[in-house]
Amino acid sequence: MTPTPKGLRLHIAFFGRRNVGKSSLLNALTRQQVSIVSPVAGTTTDPVEKPMELLPFGSVLLIDTAGIDDFGELGALRVQKTRQVLERTELAVLVAEAGAWGNFEEEILHELSERKTPLVVVFNKMDAAEPAAALVAGFAEQKILVVKTSATNGTGLLELRQALLDAAPPDFIDSPAILGDLVGPGEMAVLVVPIDKEAPKGRLILPQVQSIRDLLDSDAYCLVVKERELRNAMDRLKSPPKLVVTDSQAFLKVAADTPRNVPMTSFSILMSRFKGDLLAQVQGALAIETLSGGDRVLIAEACSHHPVGEDIGRVKIPRWLTQYTGVKLQFEHMQGRDFPKDLADYKLVIHCGACMWNRREMLSRILRCQQAGVPITNYGLTIAYSLGIFERALQPFPAALEYFRNAGRKPA
Repeated sequence: MTPTPKGLRLHIAFFGRRNVGKSSLLNALTRQQVSIVSPVAGTTTDPVEKPMELLPFGSVLLIDTAGIDDFGELGALRVQKTRQVLERTELAVLVAEAGAWGNFEEEILHELSERKTPLVVVFNKMDAAEPAAALVAGFAEQKILVVKTSATNGTGLLELRQALLDAAPPDFIDSPAILGDLVGPGEMAVLVVPIDKEAPKGRLILPQVQSIRDLLDSDAYCLVVKERELRNAMDRLKSPPKLVVTDSQAFLKVAADTPRNVPMTSFSILMSRFKGDLLAQVQGALAIETLSGGDRVLIAEACSHHPVGEDIGRVKIPRWLTQYTGVKLQFEHMQGRDFPKDLADYKLVIHCGACMWNRREMLSRILRCQQAGVPITNYGLTIAYSLGIFERALQPFPAALEYFRNAGRKPA
């Protein structure tokens, strides 16, 4: 059985000072020795991840972080790694000792509040002390769930599980569809899957696999073809499909071979809706019209891979964008969780579909760009805009299409 991808798991992160029992609590929850436990403060250095099935949630990713009160040059790097975890946390567990609530905890509490991240406060080591009644009452007024635990003897673990369930974001319990809602039960989608040098040998890339599963979950039919087989496959169908989805790199050929009355889009644009904010990234794509010679464009990729041949982020997108704008642009590339602290000098950020990430981390990046006043779009939207088929690629998404039309800008 293929495990649930990390990006589709609920990300539950444990924050707190050094030696408050974060690792012990995580080990007690999982009934496994996931994190190394030691009385020496600062034992946990880099974030430790544990994908598992946690009832009643199902698939989750538990993340143990370094202490937020670490110090020194190395300690500052550990704290920086901990703060990066905030970007993708969908449910936070702030662990503290009963008598040691202070500025470190308040700082994390404020940051989680600013991000609107669901939160459970845990007072651990209850066998040693009780939290102040006024402090607990204050959390109740803020509607923050509080649990008292002792990781060493298992006290409060059932209460913590219930609190996590009560605080979990509603959209995790009722997760959105990738494309099943665009097709419908008993209807068909045609998925166009090119097999090129960068396609993993013997496998399909994650958005393609997830799309197939989503269609099956939605009781829809699915036909998978390569781009050169699309026209023949369409001719064999007794009735037209409800949707055609292609790899963005094959947009022009697929657009030519798909009848105009059949909605068409790309896997990358589906990921923009599923993992991010489609309207925000459509708005970002309009900034392509404002690019001038010498402007800096950041191309960000969530996962790291060795580029082969005509790499989409390093070769094809820069080429298509340069051809469309007619000016020389400065392209910069970043991979993984590396991302500039200062975005002010960029005129546009172009992001991959973030299929390997959870939605909160992608939304965090979009928010950072918006706060910096820098437009952000994604691979599929950029390619469709540059190739002059933007409006057609938005056809399955009425709200995004209406926004684009009202913006009064249409590529030639």
